[in-house]
Amino acid sequence: MASPRLETYCCPNRDAATQLVMTFQPKVFCGVCIGSASVSLLLTILQLLPKKGQSPRKMPKASSSATILLLISACDILGGLGMIFRSSVWLGFPGFIANISVANGTDIWPSAFCVGSAMWIQLLYSAGFWWLFCYAVDSYLVVRRSAGLSTIVLYHMMTWGLAALLCVEGVALLYYPSLSSCENGLEHAVPHYITTYVPLLLVLVVNPILFRRTVSAVASLLKGRQGIYTENERCLGTEIQIRFFKIMLVFVICWSSNIINESLLFYLEMQPDINEIPLKNIRNAALITWIIMGVLNPMQGFLFTLAFYGWTGWRVDLKWQKGEIPWESMSSSTAGENAFPSPVNYQSNIHDSKKISTTDSQQTDEAISMLSEGNTSGDDRLARSSPIYQGW
Repeated sequence: MASPRLETYCCPNRDAATQLVMTFQPKVFCGVCIGSASVSLLLTILQLLPKKGQSPRKMPKASSSATILLLISACDILGGLGMIFRSSVWLGFPGFIANISVANGTDIWPSAFCVGSAMWIQLLYSAGFWWLFCYAVDSYLVVRRSAGLSTIVLYHMMTWGLAALLCVEGVALLYYPSLSSCENGLEHAVPHYITTYVPLLLVLVVNPILFRRTVSAVASLLKGRQGIYTENERCLGTEIQIRFFKIMLVFVICWSSNIINESLLFYLEMQPDINEIPLKNIRNAALITWIIMGVLNPMQGFLFTLAFYGWTGWRVDLKWQKGEIPWESMSSSTAGENAFPSPVNYQSNIHDSKKISTTDSQQTDEAISMLSEGNTSGDDRLARSSPIYQGW
């Protein structure tokens, strides 16, 4: 799981709330993390592999939205691998991990492993949050026809730059002046927790607003394409709205337990003695949500692929065929396969007018298709409702 408590535990003079959760059934907790991360990792890779029976289709050009979705899955996979490695070492070498608790110890490797593994997990999942925010921004800009492949460079700079900056800054403040003598006190740890949860809260607050604006823009775009709003276009707009809802639903399910757990632990930290009897229910709630985090955080990778592409099936095609990757958009290809050649015997003014209309329609279809990556039913509807498909 991904929690700033992982870095806090690396301090020998850690707070009582961190000590409570990190020492609660560590073998069971590590086993839960390994199991959940392994299942999510295998199913995520299965989802992304090409499947037998898929018709080979190619996009006329790459999609920035498709690239972002792939990068989100990559962050989840790498973050899951970090969880598996860290939990495996904790289970396999308990004596090695026990040296972390020794202040001013001569062996620096346990502390180095503790800090390195915690930062790896935190960095990858933070980058995933930033990429998810970029996906919401890109979806809105695509519909407004203000985005393209050139913007992916800006997304890379923002995502990796902010994720690394916040992670390093938070850890530096936490471990000041040194790892062996971390400053004790809640006030010193607060900046670390803020830098960790800023991208998570940004997705929770801003993404729904951007998704809602994108859905409204899609409806206007579909209405303006032919001047009418047919049943096919209404269904396509609904499918895009449902897709955004599923993305946010997965995010809330996987990370709401982190916010609840952190709130409970902060409340416990502010108490003079967290072992008091009146605080028993709060301690139990914190421990329960701690275990839930170990289950749900790693499962984000697989659940996101379901929200992005739906269930892609079990039949894996290991033969490499160019253009047969499941994260490619289908609609542009479908529209292209059914396109009719423009007549060449029309008068020049009629031909130019229809050429401009067809170009605008192609741009609209392309913008909508980027929001329905991997959605075959929606792509087919888009192709049938397209003026190109109708031979216009």
